[in-house]
Amino acid sequence: MSYFAHDTAVIDPGASIGEGTKIWHFSHLMPGAVLGAHCNLGQNVFVADDVLIGNGVKIQNNVSVYGGVTIEDDVFLGPSMVFTNVQAPRSFFEQKSYVKTHVAKGASIGANATIVCGHNIGAYAFIGAGAVVTADVSAFAMMAGVPARRIGWVSRHGLRLSFDDTGIAVCEKTGERYRCSEDTVTLITSAK
Repeated sequence: MSYFAHDTAVIDPGASIGEGTKIWHFSHLMPGAVLGAHCNLGQNVFVADDVLIGNGVKIQNNVSVYGGVTIEDDVFLGPSMVFTNVQAPRSFFEQKSYVKTHVAKGASIGANATIVCGHNIGAYAFIGAGAVVTADVSAFAMMAGVPARRIGWVSRHGLRLSFDDTGIAVCEKTGERYRCSEDTVTLITSAK
């Protein structure tokens, strides 16, 4: 095996796991789940059929990644955060038409946050602990509250950005420069 799975983990036949990935206690990957290289799944993580998870993803304890969810590279999912995948759940009939949710590269979702299905989380967005996301989230947005609202912008490294009068901000850690225009933030120079 090119990955590590704890003895208590359940890896169903047909699941694909990348090199260097670690899967810890009581986690379960269903057939058809695709998990990239160098990921880390904490205790009691569930990954459903046909879920695609990129490289370098960290999923903390007690997270379920249900059908309809796609996660790009370098995403962080905090402890006990929740994805939904059905808009009008009822226990008395089965629903398999899952609403799609996409989490873009480098995004972080805090502990106990809830992502209501059908929304996209932009690259490097930062969802605060306990937030409830009910709409699409822009790249680099910092979100908090119930329902989640944008309270600022963050750099790729998660530091809060302060924009000057020309719409330019500099990450204090890396020197990367960002532009804010019409409520959209873009990286204009990356760190060397």
